[in-house]
Amino acid sequence: MYSLKKRKNKDSTKDHSFLICLFLVLIVLVVFWQGVKNDFINFDDTQYVTENQHVQAGLTWKKLAWAFTTTHAGNWHPLTWLSHMVDCQLYGLNPAGHHLTNVLLHTASTVILFLVLLGMTGSRWRSAFVAALFALHPLHVESVAWVAERKDVLSTLFWMLTLWAYLAYAQRPGVKTYLLIILPFALGLMAKPMLVTLPFVLLLLDYWPLKRIELGQSAIGLPAASQPSTIAKKPGVQAFPLLWEKTPLFVLAAVSSVVTFIVQKSGGAMGALEVYPIKIRVANALISYVRYMVKMIWPQNLAVFYPHPGQSLPMWQAAAGGLLLLLVSIAVIRAGRHQPYLPVGWFWYLGTLVPVIGLVQVGAQAMADRYTYVPLIGLFFIIAWGVPELLAKYRYRRIVLATATTILLATFTMVTKLQVRYWQNNFTLFQHAAEVTADNYVAHDSLGNALAQQGMLEQAIVHYREALRIKPNLVNTYNNLGVALLQQGEINRAIAQYYQALRLKSDSAETHNNLGIALFNLGQVDKAIGHYLTAIKLDPNFGKAYNNLGNALARKGKLDEAIRQYSRALELKTNYPEAHNNLGVALAQQEKLREAIAHFKRALQLRPDYAQARSNLHNAIALQAKTTEPPGWSSTVGR
Repeated sequence: MYSLKKRKNKDSTKDHSFLICLFLVLIVLVVFWQGVKNDFINFDDTQYVTENQHVQAGLTWKKLAWAFTTTHAGNWHPLTWLSHMVDCQLYGLNPAGHHLTNVLLHTASTVILFLVLLGMTGSRWRSAFVAALFALHPLHVESVAWVAERKDVLSTLFWMLTLWAYLAYAQRPGVKTYLLIILPFALGLMAKPMLVTLPFVLLLLDYWPLKRIELGQSAIGLPAASQPSTIAKKPGVQAFPLLWEKTPLFVLAAVSSVVTFIVQKSGGAMGALEVYPIKIRVANALISYVRYMVKMIWPQNLAVFYPHPGQSLPMWQAAAGGLLLLLVSIAVIRAGRHQPYLPVGWFWYLGTLVPVIGLVQVGAQAMADRYTYVPLIGLFFIIAWGVPELLAKYRYRRIVLATATTILLATFTMVTKLQVRYWQNNFTLFQHAAEVTADNYVAHDSLGNALAQQGMLEQAIVHYREALRIKPNLVNTYNNLGVALLQQGEINRAIAQYYQALRLKSDSAETHNNLGIALFNLGQVDKAIGHYLTAIKLDPNFGKAYNNLGNALARKGKLDEAIRQYSRALELKTNYPEAHNNLGVALAQQEKLREAIAHFKRALQLRPDYAQARSNLHNAIALQAKTTEPPGWSSTVGR
C-alpha cells in the first residue's frame, strides 16, 4: 500500500512538471509569436543575413570552412554562422523563419532552465517561477526579437545544456558525465564567447543548490538539494578539488577570451582608451550594474541602443553605484550561511555581466538589454527563494504569493508583447528608440535610413542632420546624407557630404564608391573610375563598386572590361539584381541576346518590381525577334 502511494505521488510529480513545461512553452509562444511577422532590421541583420552572401549560400563545404575561419562582424562564432546558413537554406530571406528559430531556441532554453533548477533544488514552483521570469521579462525581447542576436539565444541554449550535464555529473561523477559537460560548453563558446563565465557559475552552484561545498546549515524551510555532497565535508578542503575539476573548462574559456580579444581588436570593435579612458569605463560599468537592476524591476524606456555618455558621465552616480554594489555584496556574504541563494544569485548577476559591462568596451553603447539575458537569472533566484522565506510565517502566504505571481507574470506578458511590437520594422524600432532616449544619434541615423527606404527623403535628411548635430564625426551618416541628397538631384551638395566623410575617414570604401556615383552622374567618368578603383582596393569584396565600375567602363565603350566587372560583382554577390540587369545590357549591346535575356530574367526573379530589367527584357525579346530597332538600354548603379 505504501509503495503504491509513493508511486502515485511520483507520477503526480511528473505530471506537474510536464504541465509546467507545457505552460512555459505556451507563454513564450503567446508573447513572441507576433514577432515572427516582423521584418529584418537594418542594424546588424544586414551583415549577419540580408547582405551576407556567404550565409545566403546555405550549407556547403566551402561555406562551412568560411564559418570556422572568418572574423566577419568582429567575432569568431562559427556555430552562429552555421545556424544562419541553415535558416537561409530552409527559409531563404523570408524573415518569418529566422524569427521563428530565435523563438524556438528561447523556448527550449526556458524549459531546460526549469528542469535544471528542479533537478538541483527539488523546488518545483520556485524553479518554474524563475523560468517564467526568464521567458517573459521585457529586457529579454532584444535577444529573441533581433535576428542578429541569434548568437545570444543559441549560446544560451548551450549554457542551459551545460548546466543540465553538470547536474548529471554532480549526481554521478565520472569521465563520461564530465565529457557531457565539455561538449555543450565548447559549442556554446563557438556560438558566443559570453559563456566564459560559466565555470565560475558552476562553482557558485557547487555551494548552492548542489551543496557540494558545505559551509554551514541552510535556513529552515529551504528545499534541500536533490543529491548528497560528492566532496568531503571538511571546511577548507573542498574548494581546491572543485576548482581543479573545472580546469578544462577554464582553459577553454581562456582560449575563447584571447581569440575574442584579438578578433574584436583587429576588427576595430573595441573602443580605444583615448575614446573611453579606464576611469570612464569603470564609472559606466558601476552605473550600468544599477541601471540593469532598475530596468529589471521597472522595465520602461527600453531601446535598441543606449548612447555612451563619454566624458559627460556623472561621476557621483558612479560613486553611488559602487557603494551600493559594495554594501549589497557585504550583506549577501554575511547572510550566505543561512540564505545561500543570496550570494549565489548576486554573484551570478555580477559575474556573468563582467564580459559585457564595458570594462573592455566593445561598440559605442553604454549598455544593452541583450546583455541581461543570462545575468538576470541570478537575481531571479533571489526573488524566487527570498520572497517566500520573508513570508514564511504569514498566514495567507500561499494566497499572497499566488496572487502576486499571477499579477507580475500578466504584467510582464503585456509589456513584453508591446516591446516585441516595437521590433516590427526599422521605422517602429528606431522611432521608439529616439523617443525614449536623449541624443541618440544611432536612432536618428537609422530612422533616417528607414525613411529614405520609403522614399521620404526630406524627413530622412532631417534625422541625418540631427544625428550629425549630436555627433559631428559620423562617417556613415555623412554617407547616408549624401545618398539622400543625390536622390533628390542635389549632386554637388551630395559630393560635399562625401568629401566631409573622407576627411574623417579617408579609407572608407563606401564613401569612395558613393563619391564615384555622384561624379559619374556629373559626367566625370574618369574621376568616378578612380574612386571605384580605390573602393575596390580598400575592400576587394565590395560587389557594388565592381558593378558601378562596370557602368563607368560601359559608358566609355569598354564593354569587355565592363562585362568582367559585372561578372566579378556577381561572383561576390550572386543575388544581385542590378548587376544581372547591367550585365544583360552589356551583353545585349554586343548582340549576345540569349545570354542577355537570361540575366534580365534573373534580375526579375530576384526583384519582381524591377522596372528597368522588365523594360530591358521586353526590348531584348523584341530585338531577338527582329520586330524593333535597337533600343536604348537602361543600367542601374549599386549604392
